[in-house]
Amino acid sequence: MNTMITCTSPIDGSVYAERAPLTRKDAREAVVAARRAQAGWAALPLSERIAYVEKAVAYVGDTQDRMVAELAHQMGRPVRYGGEFGGFKERADYMASIAEDALAPLIIEDSDAFLRKIEREPQGVVLVVAPWNYPYMTAINTVAPALIAGNSVVLKHAAQTILVGEHLADAFAAAGLPDGVFTNIVLDHGTTSELIGDGHFGLVNFTGSVGGGRAMEHAAAGTFTAVATELGGKDPGYVRADADLDAAVETLIDGAMFNSGQCCCGIERIYVHESLFDAFVEKAVALVNSYVLGNPLDEATTLGPMAHVRFAEEVRAQIAEAVAMGATPHIDTMPADDGGTYVTPQILTNVTHDMRIMRDETFGPAVGIMPVKDDDEAIALMNDCQFGLTCAIWTKDTDAAEVIGRRLETGTVFMNRCDYLDPALCWTGCKDTGRGAGLSVLGFHAVTRPKSYHLKK
Repeated sequence: MNTMITCTSPIDGSVYAERAPLTRKDAREAVVAARRAQAGWAALPLSERIAYVEKAVAYVGDTQDRMVAELAHQMGRPVRYGGEFGGFKERADYMASIAEDALAPLIIEDSDAFLRKIEREPQGVVLVVAPWNYPYMTAINTVAPALIAGNSVVLKHAAQTILVGEHLADAFAAAGLPDGVFTNIVLDHGTTSELIGDGHFGLVNFTGSVGGGRAMEHAAAGTFTAVATELGGKDPGYVRADADLDAAVETLIDGAMFNSGQCCCGIERIYVHESLFDAFVEKAVALVNSYVLGNPLDEATTLGPMAHVRFAEEVRAQIAEAVAMGATPHIDTMPADDGGTYVTPQILTNVTHDMRIMRDETFGPAVGIMPVKDDDEAIALMNDCQFGLTCAIWTKDTDAAEVIGRRLETGTVFMNRCDYLDPALCWTGCKDTGRGAGLSVLGFHAVTRPKSYHLKK
């Protein structure tokens, strides 16, 4: 008998949802059906494929109340923030708006003698393995362009947000998508690896842990299946001496603490020019002390629980280890901190890169802050990391930000902002963050393959 896939609510530890994973036979049949549906889907005019996706997006918008309530119960997002529909729609709309140009053939020659061109061909069946922390927005990053480009999509969502996959399936069904073109599927890890290893997919897009990314690559080894991975980060912020201090504090601390710190591109370490260090820390502590940790169903709550107690345990362990090594904590334990999923947000100073809190991904509401004397020291510290997703620079000098950015080992360089995904720019990373190209024109290139035509007339 297959083990149930269970979502335990971080609100109270109760089982919020559970589903039986498909048997391997049923899973294979579902993927085969997706492959059969793909050719007919790709044959539809691009405008029709876009219209189907837009109808599904509108359905999600019409059912935002469901999104908000289910996110609170599944992963602890406070209801006051209203779910993820804004970013979800922004990303889908942008990809739809650039599709015609992004997928247009590259004409090399169209003469009396030859037609030479490169077209974009769908990958076929795209497997999207989506994470729980931003479950709608991370899924749509690949689902929308993959469908628009003529692929069929199989979505395997995280156990913690298993109802999100069902909501998206309902949306595409309501939009009238042909059977098999979008399939939400509940799988265990073994079946997922077997399907990948059997070569059922043209592309596997995985967002999650480094260990999970390695498992995807191992499963695909020898199949020549394209694998795109986004595996998180330890993203730094750097506050130069000329920065707008108040803006830097407000934005960086929000980037560190929003969603209880559970964001791949959240700020996990901050380097502040020594001339602003004391003032930055004072303002940051005051801001965090204004947060209300509590039940995400309460409109007054600004910081909900972490999605699972094991994630909370890792955050507490990193904080405790840092304090034992000499770090200074600045936030007293909040009344709602239950030692479980409800975690007091923490600011630490007197930290070093010998501490895990400054090296390992924390993925929770804790941030270390260090003073630096100049750009060179800040750059060296920002690059002293196994991850490379985003870096944020606070300065009034755009030229300096570009010069610094070119020296940073990262996928995105921000200036005077952070923790944001611009759908017009490529979402990518380096080092243990993985390899992939999401959104932008390059996002369409990722879900298609080039096909050359050399036609002699």
